[in-house]
Amino acid sequence: MKFVDEAFIDVFAGDGGAGCVSFRHEKYKEFGGPNGGDGGRGGHVIAVADPNLNTLVDFRYARRHEAKRGQHGMGSDMFGAAGDDVTLKMPVGTIITEALTGEVLHELLTPGEVITIARGGDGGFGNMRFKSAINRAPRQKTPGWPGDKKNLKLELKVLADVGLLGMPNAGKSTLITAISNARPRIADYPFTTLHPNLGVVRVGPEQSFVVADLPGLIEGASEGAGLGHLFLRHLQRTRLLLHVVDMAPFDDGIDPVQQARAIVNELKKYDPALRRKPRWLVLNKLDMVAAEERAALVAGFVRRLRFKGPVFEISALTREGCESLVKAVFKHVHARQVAEQPAPPADPRFIVESSS
Repeated sequence: MKFVDEAFIDVFAGDGGAGCVSFRHEKYKEFGGPNGGDGGRGGHVIAVADPNLNTLVDFRYARRHEAKRGQHGMGSDMFGAAGDDVTLKMPVGTIITEALTGEVLHELLTPGEVITIARGGDGGFGNMRFKSAINRAPRQKTPGWPGDKKNLKLELKVLADVGLLGMPNAGKSTLITAISNARPRIADYPFTTLHPNLGVVRVGPEQSFVVADLPGLIEGASEGAGLGHLFLRHLQRTRLLLHVVDMAPFDDGIDPVQQARAIVNELKKYDPALRRKPRWLVLNKLDMVAAEERAALVAGFVRRLRFKGPVFEISALTREGCESLVKAVFKHVHARQVAEQPAPPADPRFIVESSS
């Protein structure tokens, strides 16, 4: 399935049905009075967060979504039926905004969450509503109210605890394959990953976290170079960034320190908040470095980069060092989850009011 994380749609809620003017016409029934019913409510347009979806591709090719209008009221005290609602299934993490103003209307953050993005119009009143002691034969009715009409932008930001970033061919896809259930495409050339891949990392019983593998970044990504800039938004909800660096020896003079600095600069240009997120260094492909040279290579790299955070030495291909990395990441993510939980409300039985 094609990965699409942005779409524009037009939604039209149903108009309300009109009220009815009617009087009872029955044999041997004098002064029957009004019996015109109200019109029915127009259908709503409803969005549902579906955890089984991970793309907005359905809305790329189906832009118009229109609910049914309510039926008109009828005689014999019969109200019109409400119009059928339209339910739109969207991935968890979808942001719904007004296309013209950019105002954020809703964010679908919880699986199964249901919201109404366009309300149907109320039905009009029939003449039985206007009956009174001094107006026994009313001929008034009201039309139905129009439903909401909106032009919306849908933007998907995947909900992942950890995001992998780095240059193309740094081994991010191999790493997510080694530690999770994800099976992205892997090849020996750059830009193999064309869209984000999500994987669930199992640490123990009821202990897991979600990791996202993004297409590789290159210098100038924030201005549109390469593919990575299209998916940087998916890092904004992560709790931790793993900066994967290719430490294999190069013969063409490529400096991994310069590449690492270029990645950090692109994060800062795209969104300064990304630059301030916790970021750990993951030095990959150390199986291609001689054992007696690893310590000096790693120490020199960290010293030149002037990096102060945690550093992990791994080989995603042989899975060397991956277990310790996973345990450290889970500990960090779990601590952040606990810290972000709201404090439980205080029990009023134990609140002592101070006397002034």
